[in-house]
Amino acid sequence: MGCGFTPWQANSTLHMDLRHVPAAREKGWYLALMAPNTKGPHYAWLDPSRLYCHPQGLQDCVADLLQPFQGDPIDLVAGIDAMGFILAGHLCVETLTEPYTDYSGREKVMEMRTDTVTPGVRILLVDQWVETGGTMRAAIRLVERQGGVVAGVAAICIEDSEGGRWIRERYKCAHCVPPRLQPRFDRHQMGWE
Repeated sequence: MGCGFTPWQANSTLHMDLRHVPAAREKGWYLALMAPNTKGPHYAWLDPSRLYCHPQGLQDCVADLLQPFQGDPIDLVAGIDAMGFILAGHLCVETLTEPYTDYSGREKVMEMRTDTVTPGVRILLVDQWVETGGTMRAAIRLVERQGGVVAGVAAICIEDSEGGRWIRERYKCAHCVPPRLQPRFDRHQMGWE
């Protein structure tokens, strides 16, 4: 199968085959599990939730994201944008805040717990996707304002946008998109040979 789509992947109304694993699992094979946006412009162009439901796909994705950081000193992993993570937008404890503009142009505020990061703590920042870089840059600013060190940035895709380049130039990064597919992801195009 490589990095191609199968019929069940192209039609989101069909049942997901969570057991199918290709014989040759090259880096990024699991990207084909993602479904295209069908809800409109205020949503990301791809939905990775199907990838998260596929046991082998998720395992291989996480392994690819962590590989560049093997042996690096990392004290915390901070996920972005979900209740219960230390970086979010609606925490009910003492926080620092940082305004930012997300991929759709909406103004938002990110919060970070004030009792988690101490000076010198090395943090791997993880987000689902870095499109414009606004969300990740807000997370970086919050970590650094508290004296934390950004040990790296990991995302399924870090697009070749101005913000994506800014992040790549300053921090160690990992993402899952093979170089030959990066231009298609940067243009938000589905499918590949």
